[in-house]
Amino acid sequence: MKTSPVFWIHYLFFLILSALFSCTRGFDIGEENTVFRYNEAANISSLDPAFARDQATIWGTHQLFEGLLQLDDQLNLLPCIARSWEVSDDGTTYRFILRKDVTFHDDPCFPDGEGRRVMADDFVYSFDRIKDPAIASAGAWVFNYTADRQPFLALDDTTLIIRLANPFPPFPELLSMPYCAVVPYEAIAFYGSGFREHPVGTGPFRFGYWKEGVKLVLTRNPDYFERENGVQLPYLDAVAITFLADKQAAFLQFVQGKLDFMSGIDPSYKDEVLTRNGELNAKYSNLFQMISQPYLNTEYLGILVDSTSEKAKETPLHNILIRQAVNYAFDRRKMILYLRNNIGTPGIYGMIPPGMPGFDSSRIYFDYQPELARQLIQKAGYKASEEIPAITLVSTSDYLDICKYIQHEVSEIGIDLEIEVSPPAAMREMKAMAKIPFFRASWIADYPDAENYLSLFYTPNFSPRGPNYTHYSNIEYDRLFRKAMALHEISERIDTYHKMEQVLMSDAPVVILYYDMVLRFVRNDVHGVGGNPMNLLTLKRVYKDKR
Repeated sequence: MKTSPVFWIHYLFFLILSALFSCTRGFDIGEENTVFRYNEAANISSLDPAFARDQATIWGTHQLFEGLLQLDDQLNLLPCIARSWEVSDDGTTYRFILRKDVTFHDDPCFPDGEGRRVMADDFVYSFDRIKDPAIASAGAWVFNYTADRQPFLALDDTTLIIRLANPFPPFPELLSMPYCAVVPYEAIAFYGSGFREHPVGTGPFRFGYWKEGVKLVLTRNPDYFERENGVQLPYLDAVAITFLADKQAAFLQFVQGKLDFMSGIDPSYKDEVLTRNGELNAKYSNLFQMISQPYLNTEYLGILVDSTSEKAKETPLHNILIRQAVNYAFDRRKMILYLRNNIGTPGIYGMIPPGMPGFDSSRIYFDYQPELARQLIQKAGYKASEEIPAITLVSTSDYLDICKYIQHEVSEIGIDLEIEVSPPAAMREMKAMAKIPFFRASWIADYPDAENYLSLFYTPNFSPRGPNYTHYSNIEYDRLFRKAMALHEISERIDTYHKMEQVLMSDAPVVILYYDMVLRFVRNDVHGVGGNPMNLLTLKRVYKDKR
């Protein structure tokens, strides 16, 4: 395969940047140590877990902080700082028993510089801090389900009580999120707002050095409590993160062995690395491997279906038959193959993505059936294509190729689709205020329960106060949602989720495009990276061959 001239232009740019980076060591981690290196093009805005709302920040804080519970690569809920937990029969009271061997990182914020033991009071402090409006934490919503009075209580050093206002079965999964990590009050008092750049946690790595926008170094926590087969974790001596915005230059660093890991794939080098069928180009197999698996990310088109909205009534999509016709009108398999090199799963199954408990591949709702689409249009009362008013789809520029593909496909069944490109910030605002009748969107799971997706269509969650951007409302759907939230057994909940999804897809307030995939590229001398459907990067079990 020939390498394009653009590739070599980026390569020259990369050489210049490499020289600049080599002059900014800042923190010497030693050539003899095993260091895991990756680039974060999106930068990291804070190392305070209270503000870990984007993937870059989540990955960074995940190495430094931990909470009561954690997820494995199969999204099973496991103990972490809590060694055990139980829930009351009514589903509103959780009791956690903490380990006694977990300490905070050594830091000057402590009187003797040595990290002290974590106790139940530390979680009460950390959770109250997240809820405090004064710090404006991005994770305050996690505790929307807790009781109004005394939601957190430390019975003693190792016993923590959390009380909910009403049952919410996915609540333990929420506690595995970075927002719910424990932080020491001494560090907050000592550093104040500077805690974002002087993090003190309990994780497998501790803070080393950070020059914002250039480099972040984390070093091995010698007091970490977890072990694997009797060996103390982590195996690595350090983690080094660079912040090179040019993704092609970062790719060249990865190929040269200056980075150990790369997540996702940029269009600028997609065809260089992947075959048309989404496999790794054979010429790179001696350098690195590709790990792929379902990603809990559903990409879709949302339709404003609020019967009280004049905006919704302006478009033929207020008719359920036209919404169904659009769903049948385009070939998702072809779209994935030619526009995404087969990376992803065609969106024919519903809102719940592969990899999420509750996904059912036997339930196909909308597949490519253009003739059925034409029949639905006629049934809706349109005798000729010129009778159908034009429909406007609003999207950001990065999805323009997919939108144009759909534009062409629906034109074959007589629908005139116009595309309006909007800046991301403006689109988010208009979507939240229900000002866009037809829009491109996606939903990435915050926690591994299908409720996370189905809550997008629950009537009380109408935007802007909630994530129901389509303003979908169905009495039966809402009844099933409330029923599911009262069920403790996951198997019973999933059965109810399936019934909800059937109601939802029949009403068609969305057009599912595809379910994304996690793509990871790892150098052949690096082991234990693995992958998971939430695309969480866990480095405590990673190790490298000695060079």
